[in-house]
Amino acid sequence: MKNLTIITEFVLIGFSRNPQIQTTLFTLFLVIYLLTLMGNLMMILVIRTDSHLKTPMYFFLSHLSFLDLSFSSVTMPKMLENLLTQKKTISMWGCMTQSFFLLLSGGTEACLLSAMAYDRYAAICHPLLYGMVVNRPLCVGMVIAAWGVGFVNSLTNNLFTYNLHFCGPSVILHFCCELPSLFPLSCTDPTTSAALLAVSCALLGFVTLSLILFSYSRIISAIVSIRSPGAQGKAFSTCSSHLTVVLLFYGTALFRYMIPLSGSMWERVLSIQYSVITSLLNPLIYSLKNQEVKAALHRLLKQ
Repeated sequence: MKNLTIITEFVLIGFSRNPQIQTTLFTLFLVIYLLTLMGNLMMILVIRTDSHLKTPMYFFLSHLSFLDLSFSSVTMPKMLENLLTQKKTISMWGCMTQSFFLLLSGGTEACLLSAMAYDRYAAICHPLLYGMVVNRPLCVGMVIAAWGVGFVNSLTNNLFTYNLHFCGPSVILHFCCELPSLFPLSCTDPTTSAALLAVSCALLGFVTLSLILFSYSRIISAIVSIRSPGAQGKAFSTCSSHLTVVLLFYGTALFRYMIPLSGSMWERVLSIQYSVITSLLNPLIYSLKNQEVKAALHRLLKQ
């Protein structure tokens, strides 16, 4: 190891080296990023200012919007910068920081989605006890627990990765510093780090997804037993937005972290889907399918 040169920066390949394609991609991703910022900031503003939205569901939704802002802001600014410059580099410390916040945001969002599923389960299956069961302290505690689990998961994986030595090549076949893309560049054995990442992500995904599936199995059973078609439709509408977000997030994130690494373009597309596109679509899904949010937005715009 003492005869090897330890690299201090990485080169992010991104999607293409063609200048014309890079210009097109820069315009596209800049629009996506600005729409993501605008949509999620609008959701946070509406929920924080409207007195009609002071319920646990919207409390969780405001934190989800903040997470989506964080998720996209971890990668998008650097990706936009690299699309405009020829030197597509990121420092070692910058890469480790980016990977830490990526894993933190992803793990926290998985936990938060399971908390939102429990909220819907309590609201639909136990409506008379809902106000007592899902109270403010419980909601705050679940959000803190979500951030805590995401932090511990990210810190543990990044500490193991930090102990690896990178001595070349320094080219990352990705647009950001996701941990699976860093392991092939290590000149020390990354088996332990790769196994830890796979196990921790699989465990986190299994636990949170199991809680979500259990909640929705009970929710669907309760909705089917409702005799009124109007009440059934209202119950389904309050859950369909959250279920759509769950499918978008888990459908790509788990697949990205569990498949063998190949460096293909599809891996970058999957990462864009769960870290960028999902953050863009979440506020649209919740605002377009939720009458209360649309009414609150209308009241805010009138003011």
